[in-house]
Amino acid sequence: MTTRKALIVGATGLVGGYCLQTLLNDPSYSEVTALVRKTLLVKHRKLKEAITPFDKSLERTLSTINAQDIYCCLGTTIKKAGSQEAFKKVDFSLVVKIAALMKKQGAEQFIVISAIGASKDSKVFYSRTKGEMEEALKGLEYPCLRIVRPSLLLGPRKEFRFGERMSIIMSPFWKLCLVGSLKKYKPVQAESVARFMVKVAKSQPISGIHIYESDMISNNT
Repeated sequence: MTTRKALIVGATGLVGGYCLQTLLNDPSYSEVTALVRKTLLVKHRKLKEAITPFDKSLERTLSTINAQDIYCCLGTTIKKAGSQEAFKKVDFSLVVKIAALMKKQGAEQFIVISAIGASKDSKVFYSRTKGEMEEALKGLEYPCLRIVRPSLLLGPRKEFRFGERMSIIMSPFWKLCLVGSLKKYKPVQAESVARFMVKVAKSQPISGIHIYESDMISNNT
Protein backbone atom coordinates (compact mmCIF):
# COMPACT_ATOMS: atom_id res chain seq x y z
CA MET A 1 0.00 0.00 0.00
CA THR A 2 1.49 3.35 -1.03
CA THR A 3 1.64 6.32 1.32
CA ARG A 4 -1.81 7.84 1.75
CA LYS A 5 -3.61 10.77 3.33
CA ALA A 6 -6.34 10.39 5.92
CA LEU A 7 -9.15 12.52 7.30
CA ILE A 8 -10.45 11.67 10.76
CA VAL A 9 -13.76 12.92 12.12
CA GLY A 10 -14.48 12.53 15.82
CA ALA A 11 -10.85 12.64 16.92
CA THR A 12 -11.77 13.96 20.38
CA GLY A 13 -13.93 10.94 21.17
CA LEU A 14 -12.92 7.71 22.88
CA VAL A 15 -12.23 5.63 19.75
CA GLY A 16 -11.31 8.70 17.71
CA GLY A 17 -8.50 9.67 20.05
CA TYR A 18 -6.91 6.24 19.75
CA CYS A 19 -7.52 6.21 16.00
CA LEU A 20 -5.77 9.55 15.59
CA GLN A 21 -2.68 8.35 17.48
CA THR A 22 -2.61 5.12 15.47
CA LEU A 23 -2.75 7.03 12.19
CA LEU A 24 -0.03 9.47 13.25
CA ASN A 25 2.25 6.57 14.21
CA ASP A 26 1.56 4.63 11.02
CA PRO A 27 4.15 5.14 8.23
CA SER A 28 1.48 4.27 5.66
CA TYR A 29 0.08 7.77 6.11
CA SER A 30 2.02 10.88 5.16
CA GLU A 31 -0.69 13.32 6.30
CA VAL A 32 -3.57 13.15 8.75
CA THR A 33 -6.23 15.86 8.87
CA ALA A 34 -8.51 16.09 11.91
CA LEU A 35 -11.89 17.72 11.41
CA VAL A 36 -12.58 19.38 14.78
CA ARG A 37 -14.60 22.15 16.40
CA LYS A 38 -11.58 23.51 18.27
CA THR A 39 -7.84 22.98 18.21
CA LEU A 40 -6.45 19.73 19.61
CA LEU A 41 -3.80 19.39 22.28
CA VAL A 42 -1.97 16.93 20.02
CA LYS A 43 1.08 18.09 18.09
CA HIS A 44 2.65 16.05 15.30
CA ARG A 45 4.46 16.79 12.06
CA LYS A 46 1.85 14.83 10.04
CA LEU A 47 -1.17 16.38 11.72
CA LYS A 48 -3.29 19.11 10.16
CA GLU A 49 -6.38 20.60 11.75
CA ALA A 50 -9.53 21.64 9.91
CA ILE A 51 -11.54 23.65 12.41
CA THR A 52 -15.26 24.05 11.77
CA PRO A 53 -18.40 24.51 13.88
CA PHE A 54 -20.03 21.77 11.75
CA ASP A 55 -22.63 24.19 10.44
CA LYS A 56 -23.08 25.71 6.99
CA SER A 57 -19.31 26.21 6.77
CA LEU A 58 -18.72 22.44 6.76
CA GLU A 59 -18.95 22.14 2.99
CA ARG A 60 -16.47 24.98 2.50
CA THR A 61 -14.04 23.45 4.99
CA LEU A 62 -14.16 19.99 3.42
CA SER A 63 -13.70 21.41 -0.07
CA THR A 64 -10.11 22.24 0.91
CA ILE A 65 -9.26 18.70 2.07
CA ASN A 66 -7.92 15.88 -0.06
CA ALA A 67 -7.66 12.45 1.53
CA GLN A 68 -8.05 8.92 0.23
CA ASP A 69 -9.18 7.41 3.52
CA ILE A 70 -11.92 8.88 5.71
CA TYR A 71 -12.14 7.62 9.28
CA CYS A 72 -15.49 8.46 10.88
CA CYS A 73 -15.53 8.03 14.65
CA LEU A 74 -18.52 10.29 15.26
CA GLY A 75 -20.99 9.15 17.87
CA THR A 76 -22.99 10.40 20.79
CA THR A 77 -25.73 9.15 23.10
CA ILE A 78 -29.36 10.22 23.33
CA LYS A 79 -28.70 11.38 26.89
CA LYS A 80 -25.74 13.52 25.86
CA ALA A 81 -27.42 14.85 22.71
CA GLY A 82 -30.58 15.75 24.61
CA SER A 83 -33.14 14.14 22.33
CA GLN A 84 -33.60 11.47 19.69
CA GLU A 85 -33.69 14.18 17.03
CA ALA A 86 -30.39 15.69 18.17
CA PHE A 87 -28.84 12.23 18.36
CA LYS A 88 -29.87 11.47 14.79
CA LYS A 89 -28.37 14.74 13.54
CA VAL A 90 -24.95 13.50 14.68
CA ASP A 91 -25.06 9.74 14.19
CA PHE A 92 -26.95 9.83 10.90
CA SER A 93 -27.15 13.20 9.17
CA LEU A 94 -23.65 14.48 9.93
CA VAL A 95 -21.99 11.15 9.14
CA VAL A 96 -23.72 10.83 5.77
CA LYS A 97 -23.14 14.48 4.87
CA ILE A 98 -19.40 14.25 5.50
CA ALA A 99 -19.20 11.00 3.55
CA ALA A 100 -21.00 12.53 0.56
CA LEU A 101 -18.90 15.69 0.56
CA MET A 102 -15.62 13.80 0.78
CA LYS A 103 -16.64 11.44 -2.01
CA LYS A 104 -16.93 14.54 -4.20
CA GLN A 105 -13.37 15.35 -3.12
CA GLY A 106 -12.20 12.02 -4.48
CA ALA A 107 -12.08 9.95 -1.28
CA GLU A 108 -11.62 6.24 -1.96
CA GLN A 109 -12.48 4.69 1.40
CA PHE A 110 -14.93 5.50 4.16
CA ILE A 111 -14.30 3.63 7.40
CA VAL A 112 -17.07 4.17 9.94
CA ILE A 113 -18.01 3.04 13.43
CA SER A 114 -21.55 1.72 13.58
CA ALA A 115 -22.81 -0.60 16.34
CA ILE A 116 -23.59 -4.22 16.98
CA GLY A 117 -27.18 -5.01 16.03
CA ALA A 118 -27.47 -2.09 13.60
CA SER A 119 -30.49 -2.56 11.34
CA LYS A 120 -32.85 -0.20 9.55
CA ASP A 121 -35.66 -2.53 10.59
CA SER A 122 -34.81 -2.58 14.31
CA LYS A 123 -37.50 -1.57 16.80
CA VAL A 124 -34.76 -0.01 18.96
CA PHE A 125 -34.21 3.64 18.00
CA TYR A 126 -30.42 3.55 18.49
CA SER A 127 -29.94 0.39 16.44
CA ARG A 128 -32.37 1.58 13.77
CA THR A 129 -30.55 4.90 13.40
CA LYS A 130 -27.23 3.11 12.98
CA GLY A 131 -28.82 0.79 10.43
CA GLU A 132 -30.29 3.70 8.48
CA MET A 133 -26.88 5.36 8.51
CA GLU A 134 -25.30 2.22 7.07
CA GLU A 135 -27.91 2.02 4.31
CA ALA A 136 -27.44 5.68 3.40
CA LEU A 137 -23.68 5.22 3.17
CA LYS A 138 -24.14 2.20 0.91
CA GLY A 139 -26.27 4.38 -1.34
CA LEU A 140 -23.36 6.76 -1.87
CA GLU A 141 -21.55 3.99 -3.76
CA TYR A 142 -18.11 4.63 -2.33
CA PRO A 143 -15.28 2.78 -4.05
CA CYS A 144 -14.77 1.12 -0.65
CA LEU A 145 -17.00 1.24 2.42
CA ARG A 146 -15.92 -0.43 5.65
CA ILE A 147 -18.46 -0.64 8.47
CA VAL A 148 -17.22 -1.61 11.93
CA ARG A 149 -19.87 -2.80 14.41
CA PRO A 150 -18.36 -2.94 17.90
CA SER A 151 -20.18 -4.13 20.98
CA LEU A 152 -20.12 -2.04 24.17
CA LEU A 153 -17.00 0.14 24.12
CA LEU A 154 -14.65 0.12 27.08
CA GLY A 155 -12.03 2.73 27.87
CA PRO A 156 -11.30 5.85 29.93
CA ARG A 157 -14.10 8.36 29.39
CA LYS A 158 -14.58 11.77 30.96
CA GLU A 159 -18.16 10.98 31.84
CA PHE A 160 -19.41 8.07 33.94
CA ARG A 161 -21.35 5.39 32.06
CA PHE A 162 -23.12 2.84 34.22
CA GLY A 163 -23.28 0.18 31.50
CA GLU A 164 -19.55 0.23 30.95
CA ARG A 165 -18.76 0.08 34.68
CA MET A 166 -21.04 -2.95 35.05
CA SER A 167 -19.38 -4.63 32.06
CA ILE A 168 -15.98 -4.29 33.72
CA ILE A 169 -17.34 -5.82 36.92
CA MET A 170 -18.99 -8.62 34.95
CA SER A 171 -15.98 -9.33 32.68
CA PRO A 172 -15.28 -12.79 34.22
CA PHE A 173 -18.91 -13.70 33.49
CA TRP A 174 -18.66 -12.53 29.85
CA LYS A 175 -15.58 -14.68 29.26
CA LEU A 176 -17.37 -17.79 30.51
CA CYS A 177 -20.81 -17.27 28.98
CA LEU A 178 -20.35 -15.27 25.77
CA VAL A 179 -18.85 -17.97 23.58
CA GLY A 180 -19.54 -19.27 20.09
CA SER A 181 -22.14 -17.18 18.27
CA LEU A 182 -22.52 -14.99 21.38
CA LYS A 183 -18.86 -13.98 21.38
CA LYS A 184 -19.52 -10.85 19.34
CA TYR A 185 -21.54 -9.40 22.24
CA LYS A 186 -18.52 -9.18 24.55
CA PRO A 187 -17.53 -5.60 25.42
CA VAL A 188 -14.52 -4.45 23.42
CA GLN A 189 -11.73 -2.02 24.21
CA ALA A 190 -11.96 1.27 22.30
CA GLU A 191 -8.23 1.13 21.56
CA SER A 192 -8.69 -2.26 19.89
CA VAL A 193 -11.46 -0.83 17.70
CA ALA A 194 -9.21 2.04 16.61
CA ARG A 195 -6.31 -0.24 15.73
CA PHE A 196 -8.68 -2.54 13.87
CA MET A 197 -10.07 0.32 11.77
CA VAL A 198 -6.61 1.31 10.58
CA LYS A 199 -5.62 -2.29 9.97
CA VAL A 200 -8.59 -3.11 7.75
CA ALA A 201 -8.28 0.19 5.87
CA LYS A 202 -4.89 -0.98 4.68
CA SER A 203 -6.09 -4.46 3.75
CA GLN A 204 -7.17 -5.74 0.36
CA PRO A 205 -9.39 -5.34 -1.47
CA ILE A 206 -9.78 -1.57 -1.33
CA SER A 207 -13.15 -1.89 -3.02
CA GLY A 208 -16.69 -2.98 -2.24
CA ILE A 209 -18.67 -3.02 1.01
CA HIS A 210 -17.19 -4.74 4.06
CA ILE A 211 -18.93 -5.25 7.42
CA TYR A 212 -16.95 -6.27 10.49
CA GLU A 213 -18.75 -7.62 13.55
CA SER A 214 -17.39 -7.09 17.05
CA ASP A 215 -15.85 -10.54 17.50
CA MET A 216 -13.65 -9.91 14.44
CA ILE A 217 -12.07 -6.96 16.27
CA SER A 218 -10.84 -9.06 19.18
CA ASN A 219 -9.54 -11.74 16.85
CA ASN A 220 -7.59 -9.37 14.58
CA THR A 221 -5.86 -6.81 16.81
